Amino acid sequence: MDATIASITRALGHDVDALNVTSQNVANLRTPGYRARQLLPDFSARLADAAPVSMSMADGPLEATGRSLDVALQGQAFLTVQVGGNTLLMRAGQLGVDASGQLVDPQGHPVLGQGGPIHVHGADASVGADGSVRDGGKVIDHLRIVDITQPELLQAAGDGLYAYAGDTADWNGTLHVGELEQSNVDPASEMVHLMTLTRHAQSLQHAMQAYDEVMQAGINHLGENS
Repeated sequence: MDATIASITRALGHDVDALNVTSQNVANLRTPGYRARQLLPDFSARLADAAPVSMSMADGPLEATGRSLDVALQGQAFLTVQVGGNTLLMRAGQLGVDASGQLVDPQGHPVLGQGGPIHVHGADASVGADGSVRDGGKVIDHLRIVDITQPELLQAAGDGLYAYAGDTADWNGTLHVGELEQSNVDPASEMVHLMTLTRHAQSLQHAMQAYDEVMQAGINHLGENS
């Protein structure tokens, strides 16, 4: 491939990756607990079919709901849930109770306590600021909450869940009960970024088209003089 075309193609591929990441951020402006994605500039970090992406650890704004099972975390702390035998992390603290009396996340996955999935028997289950889970006024368990120490290893797993293979530390914070953390996406900066990327991608497309036209004209000229 011609070096100029190869260079434009690489730059255009990076713009497409960045547009995908930014578009996903914009689409999740109102998703509780969503972590904004950031495309890393290091092209050498690119894997086979995936652009290198990191998660923003900035706290999102809190929104009061008044629900006794809505909780919000701050810092690098995450709730834990069980999905298909695996433990995943989440920040969206919209907890509920399913038909079997199990404490679950919005998708119905079991929320983990210190002893595993948490089961309640009454309709008045609640969570305390220390992570305690109460059922009928009695503490029956504590939410399993972890602090991650290597945020660069956090990977989105869909439905507001995250896979994490790094080290964790004991959680010693407090929960904001009756509140939910909103997305930590900055709407203004993301919209500006989206427009800038779109214009840059369009300019690269025009440059590639112009270069192709110049090359074609040169080939035609050579053909006329041969």
